[in-house]
Amino acid sequence: MANKKKKKPMLSPSSQLGMIALLIPIAITVIVFAFFAWKELQTLPIFEKLAQQIAIEEIQQNFDMNIPEKYIPIYVAAEEKYGVPWTLLAAHHRIETRFSSMKSLVSSAGAEGPMQFMPCTFVGWKHPSCSGLGKGNISKAELMDPETIKKYGGFGVDANGDGIADPYDIEDAIFSAANYLSKNGAADGHIKQAVFKYNHSDKYVEKVLYYFNLYNDYHDELKEAVVYKEK
Repeated sequence: MANKKKKKPMLSPSSQLGMIALLIPIAITVIVFAFFAWKELQTLPIFEKLAQQIAIEEIQQNFDMNIPEKYIPIYVAAEEKYGVPWTLLAAHHRIETRFSSMKSLVSSAGAEGPMQFMPCTFVGWKHPSCSGLGKGNISKAELMDPETIKKYGGFGVDANGDGIADPYDIEDAIFSAANYLSKNGAADGHIKQAVFKYNHSDKYVEKVLYYFNLYNDYHDELKEAVVYKEK
């Protein structure tokens, strides 16, 4: 049988080395271009929002219940107006109604809405029917009327400017809570004092402060991530 002839390489070793030397800078250029192109893509709004969402999800893993993202801008707006940490408002909301997820937003004592205001606290203790725990005998029209609230010295707030201060409206409720906590010292750093005023129970204070301290570890990060994402 005749021996097969060995095929000669198409390129000589020196040519192959030259080709490799030529391809290396091209490959490096492509990699560098791809890297900067990826970095540029990451500055696009869709990528930035995705990064913010990932950051939010990572933070929320530290909580037993996620803080609903839709509420955080409201907490933050109330913080900016009343000087009460938004994380304290979130803590109260978590304890009062589990972020408004409870079946009923009226307690057995008569507290109402997402932040559980007693009617007399909302409309004002100067109302002639107010005494005891503060349920009073206040009509719905009086309870939600900013002028009546002003007259009786209540803490209810018309946060969204619709002419109604509604303890069941999430914006009004959170701003009213911020107003109450601020007037009782939270804006000046007297957090524990303000929480006790909200509910005269040491156990209640302990629970609210637990969540406040937990959320406060991520005060700036979560605020920045959610507020930016809303833009």
